[in-house]
Amino acid sequence: MNTDYRTRIVSSLSEIGQPAWDALLALQADANPFLSFAFLDALHESGSAAIRTGWQPQFATLWDDAGLAAALPLYAKGHSYGEYVFDWAWADAYERNGLDYYPKLLSAIPFTPVTGSRLLARDEQARVALVAALVALQRQNAFSSTHILYPPEDQARQLEEAGFLLRSGVQFHWLNAGYRSFDAFLDTLERKKRKNIRAERRKVAEAGVVFRHVGGHQATEDDWRFFKRCYDHTYAAHHSTPYLNLDFFLRIGATMPDNLLLIVAERDGRPIASSLVVHDERTLYGRYWGALEHIDCLHFETAYYQPLEFCIAHDIACFEGGAQGEHKMARGFLPQKTWSAHWLAHPGFATAIEDFLQREGGGIDAYIDELNERNPFRTPQKD
Repeated sequence: MNTDYRTRIVSSLSEIGQPAWDALLALQADANPFLSFAFLDALHESGSAAIRTGWQPQFATLWDDAGLAAALPLYAKGHSYGEYVFDWAWADAYERNGLDYYPKLLSAIPFTPVTGSRLLARDEQARVALVAALVALQRQNAFSSTHILYPPEDQARQLEEAGFLLRSGVQFHWLNAGYRSFDAFLDTLERKKRKNIRAERRKVAEAGVVFRHVGGHQATEDDWRFFKRCYDHTYAAHHSTPYLNLDFFLRIGATMPDNLLLIVAERDGRPIASSLVVHDERTLYGRYWGALEHIDCLHFETAYYQPLEFCIAHDIACFEGGAQGEHKMARGFLPQKTWSAHWLAHPGFATAIEDFLQREGGGIDAYIDELNERNPFRTPQKD
């Protein structure tokens, strides 16, 4: 059994190369398009997730005579923006006690709250060695902490065995029960939910809005430029700064078109709103949306109902609607537990945060139970 792994910290995916990275990714049970070389490289090379924006790539990799054996997407960060698992209170507590919380180590897909493999490995032996390399790395360097966001539960448990603290959260996912049509899906919902969705869709249709589904291969530069205007408009409306630039969207449009769908809303022959979803054969991921005009319920139609119709038409099993959003339940999305793993170098803070996470975890479990009691799907007794 070969255990002669060589550890390398790489600051650019070009040091690994697309063939080696994607070949390793293809072996993972929890792979998704956001882990692909094309997506990560576009984030880095466009400058969206780069040193100047506070994301310094330091990917941990293991190599042997056969090539790349394991890899962990890893960043040194000087802030906590773009993560969706919030640790601002932890950073504030460090500061109030005269300690530095930043820099920290973070394993995540930048700006993307999607569960997927973080401990990429050729086999279980390499995965165990990768965890050991991570533990050594975090103890040898001046980082306050290490955070692994949105791993699958089995990898979270593996990290727990290595001394990490586990944190749980909630997302809302729509599951395809083999629906023949959108109406067939609606028929499974409680009467009030069904009625509300039909009313929302009717408002958009009566406003004269029609939709185009533009696959990645058909999307033109003008389509991407219009989408970027919508994306920027959403951030401006929330008084915040967009994370992603036009160069990023053009790059993924050119390098991973099979995984992209632009949904464009038009009225009177001109585009007024757009959403971008990312998908593979199993899962569709709601990502970004924006509108240049306000029309009642346009957001729900563009970002939820049109993607749901795409899932049904293409037999896609799951629609992950993104972070947070309890309102998604009324539209057929159900709560799913998510995970993150955390290691803190300071013993006192590690103990305090462990106590906090135990209390928070009980609250999350109770919250999920409460949500499941409000299941939007009808039963023979209710409808």
